[in-house]
Amino acid sequence: MKEEAPDVRLKRLRLRSWRRGIREMDLLLGAFADAELPGMSVSELDAYEAFMAEDDQSLFAWISGRERGPDIHAAMLSRIQAFHAR
Repeated sequence: MKEEAPDVRLKRLRLRSWRRGIREMDLLLGAFADAELPGMSVSELDAYEAFMAEDDQSLFAWISGRERGPDIHAAMLSRIQAFHAR
């Protein structure tokens, strides 16, 4: 399998961020992706991609603070929450 080019990966992640299926998640993750993805390292992009693999209802509950997210996503969750707290 051919490795994905960095610019293709960023485009794919941005598109997935804006097209989640729940409008609230589109806005939360899309705005974050537009601003933050270009400056992320490969390991940070891996963490973001793993975070986005979760279902929208859980992501919304974690980002909004209604529920505590899993420890594996703690760093990315904190980063997204800090972005939206600005």
